[in-house]
Amino acid sequence: MTTIASLDARLVRVPLTRPWGADVTSVGVIATHLVRADGAEGWGFAWTPQIGAEAVLALLQHDIAPAAVGGSAEPGEAWQGLWEHLHEAGGGGVTTIALAGLDLAVWDAAARMADGTVSDLLGRHRASAGVYGSGVNLHYPLDDLVAQAERWVAAGFDAVKVKVGKADAAEDLERLRAVREVVGPDRALMIDANQRWDLDRATRGLEVLAEVRPAWIEEPLRADDLAGHAELARRLDASSRLPIAVGENLHTAHRFGDFLRAGAAQIVQPNVVRVGGITPFLRIAAVAADHGAALHPHLLPELSGQLALCVPPVEGVAAPLVEDVEDAGFGTLGALADPSPVAIADGRLTETPHAGLGLRFA
Repeated sequence: MTTIASLDARLVRVPLTRPWGADVTSVGVIATHLVRADGAEGWGFAWTPQIGAEAVLALLQHDIAPAAVGGSAEPGEAWQGLWEHLHEAGGGGVTTIALAGLDLAVWDAAARMADGTVSDLLGRHRASAGVYGSGVNLHYPLDDLVAQAERWVAAGFDAVKVKVGKADAAEDLERLRAVREVVGPDRALMIDANQRWDLDRATRGLEVLAEVRPAWIEEPLRADDLAGHAELARRLDASSRLPIAVGENLHTAHRFGDFLRAGAAQIVQPNVVRVGGITPFLRIAAVAADHGAALHPHLLPELSGQLALCVPPVEGVAAPLVEDVEDAGFGTLGALADPSPVAIADGRLTETPHAGLGLRFA
């Protein structure tokens, strides 16, 4: 058995060229470097936009590295035991975010040792993946939002996503009408409330916004409100049959299973880092397939895009879509030491030549 010889971590602050809000002008990346006993090296990362980066760094340095060194360096073998080791600090959240820093480096090292990419190890099921234009844009004035939609159309996206959750649903409708006019009737228009509504407000708001024919509603309620999502799904099924998408703030395959079994979601959006890396992401993909739910990974297209190519197809279920938040890609932000491992053009993502995951931070 190949073992882990060392694991190091450092915090990198990556400035955003288009802030996600007055207090979100950078994102925190905890870059990791792993060395195996056979000399193979791997690079990974954990990530959090605003809260908890220092806590994630501390978990990696003080709890994960000591527990991981000497253990298996084979992809997937050590994850469960380490998750159980960290469980006293919480089953998900900063613990799983920190675990991603190790898990990604383990997969990266294995792929580099095999002189290939992680998608080579996993096996690709498609040569390219669809991409949708996205943005953190609830704070944008209407003219700026319209201009963003125009850029998405010019970039060739067949689907776009807009934030909702203004105090008055009529303002949300005005903004979405303007976006729908730009993108036309044939492009998918998704909406994301980012947990801003309660059950009754979501019900009323979605009745108003039905006019623009949204393709899905993302995180309408607090992410941990399973019962509320199940009730909202029941109400929507009786009226619009609008799919509910959740997952960017769910952290374990168990929790994804809870939502799917309860009928509380029809689309899942695991964030590869927040769930703890590739190993648990694959488990979540299997859970989604078992329930016939679509899986569209959340953010991080340089990483999520590679995995979207490898998610097995499920009959009757849409292929994974990759989210591309405008001006937020690590390559675009100049955060990577190497060229980006993916390219996005005409609304499709493809891999570019690289080793491992191809994600080493400068």
